[in-house]
Amino acid sequence: MEESKININWYPGHMAKTKKQIIEDLKLIDVVVEILDARIPLSSQNPDVKGYTKNKKKVVVLNKTDLADEIETKKWVKYFASKGIPAVITDANNGKGVTEVIRAVKEVAKETQEKFADKGRIGKSVRIMILGIPNVGKSSFINRITKKNTAQVGNKPGVTRQKQWIRIDEGIELMDTPGVLWPKFESEEVGLHLAFTGSIKDDILEKTEIAYQLLSFLVKEYLQNIIDRYKLDENIVKEILNSDEEENMKVVAIMEDIAKKRGAILSGGRIDYEKVSGIILDEFRSGKIGKITIEKI
Repeated sequence: MEESKININWYPGHMAKTKKQIIEDLKLIDVVVEILDARIPLSSQNPDVKGYTKNKKKVVVLNKTDLADEIETKKWVKYFASKGIPAVITDANNGKGVTEVIRAVKEVAKETQEKFADKGRIGKSVRIMILGIPNVGKSSFINRITKKNTAQVGNKPGVTRQKQWIRIDEGIELMDTPGVLWPKFESEEVGLHLAFTGSIKDDILEKTEIAYQLLSFLVKEYLQNIIDRYKLDENIVKEILNSDEEENMKVVAIMEDIAKKRGAILSGGRIDYEKVSGIILDEFRSGKIGKITIEKI
């Protein structure tokens, strides 16, 4: 298994239509709520969103914080605050932080409501739109914030339907639209980060390469998590890392050690790279390797 450059260049054509619809719908919106994956806050931002929501009040939701490094998540909250954007920590699967999001929306919408009042439009609701790329937990978040199963949970982009408003709190209405956009990858790094977390399907990219790149990151940043999860011999791991082998071969050696521990072996004692890659990716995505943040400040 050799280190290679991964070429990620993929963008679904139907997103142009979705983008046009969202831009049109934004004319009716007062506050945009953008859902991000707390493990990769920048990579899970659609670069287009910043452009066509620049004149809108905004709240960022750092979701999946149950899977992210808590110290790093707090740093990201401060980062967005420095940009003048409130960021709320959530775990949509168990409802953590959803109430705080409503509170943040009310806070950023105060000025808007005051303008309504000045024009005599007392009682007019603040209207919000929720945006997020696939697999950041957008549908789960909407289910929580609306207190009912109004959005189908899944990773596939939604289909534009007739506009519908859902009252989620006193004075706040949510536009019930898909609001799903796939990002065009600004760099190979962004594509890799999205692949690590499962936003890009494994059948689109080479699973063994993605697992190799992820393990390479984890060995550098979360080595103890790897040793503990796979019950590796710490002395052997240190021996591998201190050897004269090239860096990529050191990562491969650790991957092979994990494969042996997990029985990812083919006939003749050969390593089943496909199987061990699946194990590493699945256990990272489910949080079994620990609370890990890929993008750090």
